[in-house]
Amino acid sequence: MTACATEPTADRHDDWSDPAGCVITRDGSYAARLARSGDSWFPERWTLDGPEPYAVPLPGNQPEEPGTEVQPLSDGRVLIRRFADGRHAFSLLYPTGPGTGELPLGAVESGGEESRLRLLPPAPGGDRVYALDVGPRATTLWLVAGGAFGPERLAEIPGRCSGGVWLDRTGRMLALDRETGGRTKAVVVDLGLGGEVSPLLQIAADSDDRLLLADPDSGLLLISSDAPCPGEGGRLGWGVMGSTLPVRFPECLRAPGACAISPFAIQPGQVLTPESCGVGLRIGGPEGSWIGVWRPADRRVRHLPAPEGWLPGAGLWTADGVLRLPYATEEVPCGVAQWAVPREAPGTGDTSPEDPVPDGAAHACAEPSEPDPPEPAASRPVPLQQAPLAGRMANE
Repeated sequence: MTACATEPTADRHDDWSDPAGCVITRDGSYAARLARSGDSWFPERWTLDGPEPYAVPLPGNQPEEPGTEVQPLSDGRVLIRRFADGRHAFSLLYPTGPGTGELPLGAVESGGEESRLRLLPPAPGGDRVYALDVGPRATTLWLVAGGAFGPERLAEIPGRCSGGVWLDRTGRMLALDRETGGRTKAVVVDLGLGGEVSPLLQIAADSDDRLLLADPDSGLLLISSDAPCPGEGGRLGWGVMGSTLPVRFPECLRAPGACAISPFAIQPGQVLTPESCGVGLRIGGPEGSWIGVWRPADRRVRHLPAPEGWLPGAGLWTADGVLRLPYATEEVPCGVAQWAVPREAPGTGDTSPEDPVPDGAAHACAEPSEPDPPEPAASRPVPLQQAPLAGRMANE
């Protein structure tokens, strides 16, 4: 069987030339995307928490460039990042009757041709937006919306960072995939300790280990690593924050042909039961893209046709197991398809012995730390290979 390549999260974010898809707030109330009218692009906000989804266009004084990034906030405003004259300018957009209101937030100077700045995925709470400025030898973490005085420089991290996964519900623990010395390892940036960096994934010394998704309720982690098959490319695996069980790489997450698998959503609310969490997979090959649905307890991936006009890689789970997929067509310019995905029958769990990494098996564990009061208690993840303890991320 030929392995499907696992598509790292960073690849989707770094492809600025592709404005398809949309960004959804963590609570699922709003989405934002760059929509197209003829040859022109403009921001569009979707409201998703009402009886029916609806879109509000937020055009500016001139069309946007195709690489412009947008991200919704929990209050319905939309952050936009524009690049011009060597500067990344940030503004908040909001509807004002027939027009669009705009609140400038400030700008960040470009670091040059070798530097790239992009927005991180929506943070917990929905009132802050973060960005990474990736340079040739170091990466700068910025708070670009939600601060007191415009963009704020929070930390400088040695190495080139990509990805971006929030590990808790307070917006304190951020996982990044850091490339140093020719290897990529996931690390944790603790915003409560001034951007202190510590290791997270260390499956093997010479492996590339990335964190693709995480769910703070259950502790489920979706991982890409070449540790099981060096030289083959990243295999998709899973682990649990706070568990002493090894990271597993199920055979059912390998697919034949020249295709790519990218997880895009995890079912929330499954406290202490990571094996029951639904995971949404974008599967793409020569014949197009479709949806895969998988749970760690299942032996197989369920394949579903993507709705016509699906905004690729966009979607979210509800706590009761409904997968919601935004789509846009000429007939339905703002729609959400819903799949109620049932659980597998008891006794069909994926417990085959060949799935764990045979050598250098990793463990997903967290070690408690003392946050500064009055913040809620958080946990500091430690290298998965080296963690003997069975702590757990606090469930806020």
